[in-house]
Amino acid sequence: MQSLYYFIVKPLNDRYDNTRRVADTDLIINSGIEDHRFISKKAVVVQTPAAYTTKINIGDELYIHHNIFRRWYDQKGKERNSSTHFKDDLYFVSPEQIYMYNLKTHLDYCFIKPLKNQSVLENRKEQPNVGIVKYSNKSLETLKITPGTLITFTPNSEFEFIIEGERLYCMKSNDIALTHEYQGNEEEHNRSWAKGS
Repeated sequence: MQSLYYFIVKPLNDRYDNTRRVADTDLIINSGIEDHRFISKKAVVVQTPAAYTTKINIGDELYIHHNIFRRWYDQKGKERNSSTHFKDDLYFVSPEQIYMYNLKTHLDYCFIKPLKNQSVLENRKEQPNVGIVKYSNKSLETLKITPGTLITFTPNSEFEFIIEGERLYCMKSNDIALTHEYQGNEEEHNRSWAKGS
């Protein structure tokens, strides 16, 4: 069983990531299938494509697009699998839908840590469109944008992920608009619930 161009994957744990550990209790924070924020983005490679070689191997853990494992309701209210569903608990994933494998970025994706908002005039906990590079990629590193670089990214380009208990934004290299010098008052913003997942 090998696809010509697609990876075949299965969920690392479950299709949905809708529980959080608080003290000694697991809380279900969402019971619907509609909200993309609670769909698992973690997968395991079952088979690699036949048409080309790749650094991603069978058994590698991936962070993927949220629509891969998504379920939805059709016009008659019947629950359906996403179009990427193959059979049983297996799904097709194109290379462009893989953001990270074994904590290494894939293609031109990168991951950014959000920063706390320092402004007392705004009612936001997070600075909009500003962060620190956590996981870079080869094209960014040639531009000297490495982990730890303070950057500004374009609006609405980020996708939220929880990686190793840390809340990060995934985006493409060309979504990074500026690099900055540190002012000295920057503070990372990581919600407490992210560490409990």
